[in-house]
Amino acid sequence: MGNKVSSGHPASSSGRTSVQQLRNRPHAQVLIIGGGINGVGTFRDLALQGVDVALVERGDFCQGASGASSHMIHGGIRYLENGEFRLVQESVVERNRLLRIAPHYVKPLQTTIPIFSTFSGILAAPLRFLTHKQQGAPTERGAFLIKLGLSMYDFFSRDGGTVPRHQFRGRKRALAELPRLHPGIKYAATYFDASVHNPERLTLDVLQDGEKAGEAGGNGARASNYLSLVSMNGAGEAAGSGTVQLRDELTGEVFDFSADVVVNTTGAWVDLTNQAMGAASAFMGGTKGSHIVLDHPELLEACQGREIFFEHTDGRIVLIYPMGDRVLVGTTDVDADMAEDAICTDAEIDYFFDLIGHVFPEIRVDREQIVYTFSGVRPLPKHDATQPGFVSRDYRIERRGPAKGSAQREAGGPVVLSLVGGKWTTFRALAEHLSNDVLAELGLERKVSTAKLAIGGGAGFPGTEDGVQRWIKAHMGPGRDADRTAVLLTRYGTRAADVMAYLDAGEDRLLHSTRELSVRELEYMAQNEQLGHLIDVLIRRTSLAFRGLVTGELLNEVAEVLSGPLGWDAAARTAEIHHAQEVLEWFHGVQVHSLVA
Repeated sequence: MGNKVSSGHPASSSGRTSVQQLRNRPHAQVLIIGGGINGVGTFRDLALQGVDVALVERGDFCQGASGASSHMIHGGIRYLENGEFRLVQESVVERNRLLRIAPHYVKPLQTTIPIFSTFSGILAAPLRFLTHKQQGAPTERGAFLIKLGLSMYDFFSRDGGTVPRHQFRGRKRALAELPRLHPGIKYAATYFDASVHNPERLTLDVLQDGEKAGEAGGNGARASNYLSLVSMNGAGEAAGSGTVQLRDELTGEVFDFSADVVVNTTGAWVDLTNQAMGAASAFMGGTKGSHIVLDHPELLEACQGREIFFEHTDGRIVLIYPMGDRVLVGTTDVDADMAEDAICTDAEIDYFFDLIGHVFPEIRVDREQIVYTFSGVRPLPKHDATQPGFVSRDYRIERRGPAKGSAQREAGGPVVLSLVGGKWTTFRALAEHLSNDVLAELGLERKVSTAKLAIGGGAGFPGTEDGVQRWIKAHMGPGRDADRTAVLLTRYGTRAADVMAYLDAGEDRLLHSTRELSVRELEYMAQNEQLGHLIDVLIRRTSLAFRGLVTGELLNEVAEVLSGPLGWDAAARTAEIHHAQEVLEWFHGVQVHSLVA
């Protein structure tokens, strides 16, 4: 879990059928290392092509940078300043696509930029564009530059667009719409992007699509979390394959696994993973981004349901983003030390409070209103003297290994493809690109496109609020009122119908500590969603931790329910509670006192 947090009590092998599937069939055409959104997206794509593919993740799925995002699906308007026009075009196309194929998690997001000048930054912008550096003191981007950028943004969105074009407002109208904004603004520009409130569950949906495709196609696509790569031993028994040593992080057991192609999608850890496989690389130069989550009704009301997206006084693009009844504030962009855990520092919190005051000067914020903090390391390429904010957000694929069809390949190890870069918005297109490269290595052709293929619980998801209410009404049942049904629909999309069938097949009750979970739902998660630790439920299977709703009673009750399906004895249960407390405190700034000693 990181340098400061123990991994908890060794778990029982109960429920670890995912590991057993890999042990029973210790060879695959493709082994993907890394269970973030890009690795999982590639797993799904290859499984749909009928490829025998396996995926391993050393922690939980979506635990790293994928789970520490700003929860945005966006075209990257600021990438225009870097000249990354290809990336912006791909991003807006993929944003529009995800609104259609993942409507259960990806929603339109109205975004407003407060602007304090008209022509500022016009002279500095060309230098930023050419050098990718801030020249001298930060120069604010004025209305002229922002209008130009948004017009280009609209142009890239013109094909298949599902969101309105941008609008400009003068000071009077802007303050009428958002009266708590700084009275010194001159304009406000409003446009639409998209948000993803449940990135962890979307990642799990994509993973389960891949597993189901493997079952349907008979290729046995299989994936496991808490399974790490230890080393690579070179050539295996199969021609051109290499054997890696895998370790079950919950039991400590080690076994060999071989593949013809290895895909390294470990994000900021790509170089370290390559080193473990016996090959030095220096591709990565990740930067740390932190966020805080606030329980602040006044700030929430001031946002009027909009993301406030703007340039802070240091030139950094930052955001204030309402999510349900909480407010997300971010993000920083500093060079990361991969030897240290990524955590939100006091200095970063001070920075967030300062940026809130920049646009909402009358609103006061203090540390007591923070319910959650999180940080991640962006998988950016090595950037030398380029300032972090100007580092390319595009991706590339690095290949290592014998040439296709060469004699050396018959006797040597596998081809290794390393993903450098990648962002949430473009994960589907990136997975398609990476899968095409893998298919070429295997001499296979694409069978299925994912461009219009609904993701998991997005299939048949109601497209209007009236449709959502009708779905909820149709799926209510004994012991399941409208609120409980809405929670399940939000959590699983239309896959909630399968979950409800499981809940209805036995005696169930809501937990005493929350109305958002029941006993049988926890059992369903244990059977179907590869739980390894108690903390997985709190952070990645639900949003309870994110919203600051974890209590000592909840920790104890969830641990008690999971003890049966996960085979935890009393000592393991206590260790899991302590482990969850440690993770919440160290990585997320949350102190929870449980009832155990």
